[in-house]
Amino acid sequence: VSIGNICRSPIAEAVFRKLVTDEKVENKWMTDSAAVSDWNVGRSPDARALSCLRNHGIETAHRARQVTKDDFQTFDYILCMDESNLRDLKRKSNQVKDCKAKIELLGSYDPQKQLIIEDPYYGNEKDFETVYEQCVRCCKAFLEKPH
Repeated sequence: VSIGNICRSPIAEAVFRKLVTDEKVENKWMTDSAAVSDWNVGRSPDARALSCLRNHGIETAHRARQVTKDDFQTFDYILCMDESNLRDLKRKSNQVKDCKAKIELLGSYDPQKQLIIEDPYYGNEKDFETVYEQCVRCCKAFLEKPH
């Protein structure tokens, strides 16, 4: 989960989906991404995010959406990108009666200990590549842990 759901979280979602497909465990996982805000609802990911994914042979048809109460009750994990997402999500989850989702920073799984995945929106292609690499490392490590 990220602020606008057009840069970081669609990259993470697409990376995770490819990893579980490659590992042949996609039927064990329900994968989606969402935004804390409603800024970009319905929009495709940022063109630079799409191009970064395409360079790595990954396609996505994701459309931005906002996180819902149901998400907190349906998903086992809600992984987010930075401290402000974490704060907002924890606040939202407190208003949900039977929240089962564990809310964590995706970066907490990074073997290279890069806790925060910075928003590349105002950056360049290199910043999107950095996000991609962080997502790959974190998603792999997350998948390898026992659930």
